[in-house]
Amino acid sequence: MKPRMTIFPVMLLSFGIVCTAQHKPQTTVTPAEAYRMIEEDTSIVLLDVRTPGEYASETGHLKGTLLIPVQDLAQRIDELDRYKGRTIIAYCRTGRRSAQAASLLNSRGFTTMNMEGGILKWNEEKLPVVKEIQK
Repeated sequence: MKPRMTIFPVMLLSFGIVCTAQHKPQTTVTPAEAYRMIEEDTSIVLLDVRTPGEYASETGHLKGTLLIPVQDLAQRIDELDRYKGRTIIAYCRTGRRSAQAASLLNSRGFTTMNMEGGILKWNEEKLPVVKEIQK
């Protein structure tokens, strides 16, 4: 009886390895890593998935960023087709919405990284931002 009991856990372990190997993990970067990448590679595309109000808020946004709110991304994904083959770094306020965006984009064949901690972490690390001047 004992030999049969050990087969089942081995089968589960094997199944888990196969599933893990087939699922490409989402890549994340810290704000410092993202900043370094942006400075070294001008082909990187920055994607802000916050709302227009957040984009223009006191938190600012990254220079040269495309703004496509996460709730509109599925309908507007074709706007990013010209960036296939380039690395896209997605960010939002804290990293949750951009994780969703990165997952969607990766599933559609884009190479996308999620910036951990979002613009709040970026600001905490005192990295440069652009702020809109409200008139």
